[in-house]
Amino acid sequence: MPTTATAGRTLALLALAQLIVSLDYNIVYVALPDIGAALGFSTPHLQWVVSAYAVAFGGFLLLGGRACDLLGRRRMFRTGLTLYALSSMLGALADQQGALLAARAAQGLGGALLFPATLALVATGFAEGRERNRAMSVWAATGASGLVVGSLAGGLLTQLLGWQAVFWVNVPLAGAAALLAGRLLPADGPRRTDRAFDLPGALTGTSGTTLLVLALSQSADPNGPLAPVLLLAAVGTALLAAFALRQRRARDPLLPPRLLRHPALAAGTATAFLFMAGFGSLFYFLTVYFQHVRHYDALRTGLAFLVPMACCFAGSVLGGRLATRYGTRTTLLGALLLGGLGVAATAAAVSPTGGYPALLPGLVAFGLGQGVVFTVMFAASSTGIAPQDQGVAAGIVSTGQQVGGAVGLAVLVALARTAPGADTAAVTAGLRTALLAVVAGVALMLLVARTFDRPARTAPGLA
Repeated sequence: MPTTATAGRTLALLALAQLIVSLDYNIVYVALPDIGAALGFSTPHLQWVVSAYAVAFGGFLLLGGRACDLLGRRRMFRTGLTLYALSSMLGALADQQGALLAARAAQGLGGALLFPATLALVATGFAEGRERNRAMSVWAATGASGLVVGSLAGGLLTQLLGWQAVFWVNVPLAGAAALLAGRLLPADGPRRTDRAFDLPGALTGTSGTTLLVLALSQSADPNGPLAPVLLLAAVGTALLAAFALRQRRARDPLLPPRLLRHPALAAGTATAFLFMAGFGSLFYFLTVYFQHVRHYDALRTGLAFLVPMACCFAGSVLGGRLATRYGTRTTLLGALLLGGLGVAATAAAVSPTGGYPALLPGLVAFGLGQGVVFTVMFAASSTGIAPQDQGVAAGIVSTGQQVGGAVGLAVLVALARTAPGADTAAVTAGLRTALLAVVAGVALMLLVARTFDRPARTAPGLA
């Protein structure tokens, strides 16, 4: 393990990378109405500014995770950051819908390389238990702070400089982090020759996941044609079936089947899927509520997000300590219960005429619960995984997270759909329906959380 000083600098860089991923994801939400007005997106198609990122991110995560293990974590870390910087620049310069969506997809690809590399570097650089839990807390808390900064900065930048500024801000951050990686992260060394890269598995797995996420994202538009959605889903499912068959027969598979039988990784992946499907979709609907029902401008919307994001930051800081003291199972159950109650309270408080103070109890509760869950689910899923498999393990959990986000947004947007020109009461009713569906998703997460080890002493990574 590195010295304290070296570990601190390394963790700071990894936290910066997580900040960039988090900032990029959240800063776009507040700017969505301005992007739609400038480039002519219809309301149903505006979600593609979010979904284009999610589709590419979710589709390439397994490939990115295995590339980290075989080609080197530092190499993939720097490659992901460089791609982030370049694609953000292209997004800022986009003057057509297609150009912006292509830039968002390229950002997603950069994230698919960067996120598993960052998570694997945290998992392999810090010992299981207290040390890793603390590192995960810093990593997750920085990501949560990116949500806070993203909300406020998105509103401020959009208000003062235009929506393009939410893309420009990534360029210097990602470029500086890529340069620092060469100095602060240990060299990868030569590429491993004892393990082959499963190209057929990479092609079928990446293509299948991408097409399936794409189909799920397209299904959110009830007025869109059904045939292309069914075709994409069928082809994606067939490719994933071919991928599964390939993984059983390959000498060195992209996704070793033994990892799927790892109980902590399986439970962590299921938790990540449900987490993103529910909690991860909340900010889309809160943006709709603040801007379309309450008529907040971009800056005021960003300020409205400060409370839940600050609470998410606080929960992330506490998550590692709580897991160390009480164990994964107890910590997750408590955090999920708190978060679910918060979402239910928020659903009860949304109203065409209600004020912001009525939302505060729910926003505080679900923000705290969300922050704790985010930290603990990633720390738990890496427990007991061999160092040479940490990259692909991170890719598995991250894939579950991103596919969950695409599924959740598609389903919840469909549930909240109201007729064109509907009044604010009808829009609010649709939003409330979506929020109550999130509560139901939290109930499923409670069942999954019960499968984690009961006491902390039985989980070596959290003892």
